[in-house]
Amino acid sequence: MYLSITLTGEHAPGLNHLLHKHPDRVHRRERNGSTVTVFTPVFEPERVTVGLLVEVDPIDLVRGRGVARDSFTLGQYVNDRPYAANSLLAVALRQVFSTAIAGNSTARADIVAVPLPLRVEIPALPGGELIRELFEPLGWRVTEVIEPLDPEIPAWGDAPARRVVLEQETVLSRALSQLYVLLPVLDGAKHYWVDQSEAQTLLRHGGDWLAGHPLRELILRRALIHQGEYVAEANAGLDAGAAPAEPETSTPTPRVSLARERRDGILERLRELPVSTVVDMGCGQGALLSVLLRDARFTRVIGADVSPSVLAQAERALGLDRMPESQRARLELVQSSLTYRDDRLAGADAMVLMEVIEHLDPERLPRLEHAVFTHARPAHVLVSTPNAEYNVHYPGLSAGGFRHPDHRFEWTRREFAAWADRVAATHGYHVSYSGLGPEDAETGAPTQLATFIRGAA
Repeated sequence: MYLSITLTGEHAPGLNHLLHKHPDRVHRRERNGSTVTVFTPVFEPERVTVGLLVEVDPIDLVRGRGVARDSFTLGQYVNDRPYAANSLLAVALRQVFSTAIAGNSTARADIVAVPLPLRVEIPALPGGELIRELFEPLGWRVTEVIEPLDPEIPAWGDAPARRVVLEQETVLSRALSQLYVLLPVLDGAKHYWVDQSEAQTLLRHGGDWLAGHPLRELILRRALIHQGEYVAEANAGLDAGAAPAEPETSTPTPRVSLARERRDGILERLRELPVSTVVDMGCGQGALLSVLLRDARFTRVIGADVSPSVLAQAERALGLDRMPESQRARLELVQSSLTYRDDRLAGADAMVLMEVIEHLDPERLPRLEHAVFTHARPAHVLVSTPNAEYNVHYPGLSAGGFRHPDHRFEWTRREFAAWADRVAATHGYHVSYSGLGPEDAETGAPTQLATFIRGAA
C-alpha cells in the first residue's frame, strides 16, 4: 500500500524538514511483519513529493498478529489487505512521521503552523462514498477514480478500491492527524488491538477537529470497533474539549482518561492495605500489572486471564523480553477463569477484579463467588464495575444501553451494594464502597469500587 504527500510553492523544499526525512536517503524499517519505506521521488524547487510505502506479508498477517480474521478460510490469504490502504498504513504513518504529527521542527519552525498547499494521493483506498463524507467536511477537495487493483480480478467487497487525491491548504500536522484517524475508519478489518487507551489516542489526534465533524459518531464507533464504553469516553472527552475556553489567566487541567483514573484509584487503595502479593484477575493487556510492578512493595504480582492471546498481548505490552530480571521475577502470567477453582491463585493478600464481573452472565456469578471468596479466599478483594446511573452523562450511549458490547449487565449503586453486601455476609468479609472517576452529585462516579476485607469487624 502506498501514500504520497506533495507540497508545491516556495515552501516545497521544507516538506522534508517538516517530515524529518532527508530527501537523498531511503528510510526503511521492519516492524511486525511489515517493511515501511519513506523516500522522496520528486525534489524540485517548487514541488516536492514524499512517498510512504508499506509492504506486508499476507501469511504473516494470518499467523496471529492481531488482524481481524475472515470466517472464510481462503479469504484470510486472498484479500486486498497488502494493497489497499488500511489501518496498517495509518499506524506506519504515525510511526515514521511522529515528530511531524506533533508539529515539531527546528529547521523549519517558521512554517510548522502555516497552512501549506498539500496534495495527498492514495492509489487504492476502500470506502466508497464514505471517503467524501469523511474528508470533505474537513476542507479537503476529493478527486477519485474507481480502479480495481487488477483489471482481470473483481474488486474486493461492495465498494471497490479507488485512487483518491486529497487537496487542501492546511497545516501539515493537522493533515497527518486526520489521515491517521480516518484511514482506519475506512478499514473493515483493523489489525491492531483496541483497548482503553485508544479513546485517548483519538482525542489526542482529533481533539481540535473531530468534535465538530458531522460523522463524529460513526468515526468513533468504527475507530473503536463499536465498543460502547470507549465510544462514550471519547464522546465525553470531545464534549469537554468543545466547551467554552477558560479565561487566559487560568491554567486548564489536563483531562485524565477514566481508564487511568480507575487504574490509579485501585492502585492507591491497594497501597492503603497491608498487601504484598496481588492477583489481577482478568488482567487484559496488563494496564494494572505495569503500575504494580513499578512499586517494590508488591513482591509478587500474578496476572490471570482466560484468553491465551490476551496474555500474549500482555507479554508484549509489558515488554517481558526487555524487563529487568529483578522485576521479571516478581511477575507471573497464568491462564485461568474466574468461574473455576485454581490453586495457583489461592492465599494472595489481594485479588483485583477490575471491570470484570459485568462480562459474566448473572447466573454464573455464584460460581465466581465460590472460586474467589470460598476457594482462593484472599485477605482483600477489590471489585470495580460500571455505575449504570452515570451512563446519562454519555451522549453517545442510548437509554438503557451498555458501555461495552460484551457487558451482560451494568448495575446501579444500590444493585451493586445488594450483591456485595450479601457476598460479604456469606463469606465472612466486611465491604466498603467508593467511586472512581469524576463524581456527580446525583449520579455518583462512573465506576464503583467495592473493597472486601476478610474477617474485618
